Amino acid sequence: MWLLRVLVWAMWPVTAAAADPSPVEPLLLNPFGDPFAQATVGHDCPVPLGPAYTEATRRQEAHSRIERGTSCWLAGECAEPNAYRFDARIAQAAIAALRSDPVLADTAIWVTAQRRFVYLEGCVATEAQAARAEALVKGVADVQYVLPMLSLPGEKAAYRLATSPR
Repeated sequence: MWLLRVLVWAMWPVTAAAADPSPVEPLLLNPFGDPFAQATVGHDCPVPLGPAYTEATRRQEAHSRIERGTSCWLAGECAEPNAYRFDARIAQAAIAALRSDPVLADTAIWVTAQRRFVYLEGCVATEAQAARAEALVKGVADVQYVLPMLSLPGEKAAYRLATSPR
């Protein structure tokens, strides 16, 4: 457990840098091939940028992804030797769960899966829909954490937009 704490502490600055790329460098869209797809389409909503990095942050992220990917296995918390191996299955199951729920029919939600974390970006009509989407995805096998970034009507998008420079 101490190794996991040390790894998390050591990776924090790299993760923070990856989340805020320099606007001068062009963005590389999804250089790691993280699952990123629209799950529901029933609402007009700004399209999220999805997983994007500058070349500099991609290099930083590549190293920390190796460490983060194997740390859950080393800690005995994952059946796979790399946490990113779960992502395709998790994304497919999360998308299926969101699409099958009639409560979410008038939402626009995109799913990104990275090392058993699921990011929900998009628009919902009510707070109840946001809570429902989060609960559905939390129920998907092997999901470690859900990060909902869902906007209500009239709110600014809580995520980076595909049309924005960063």
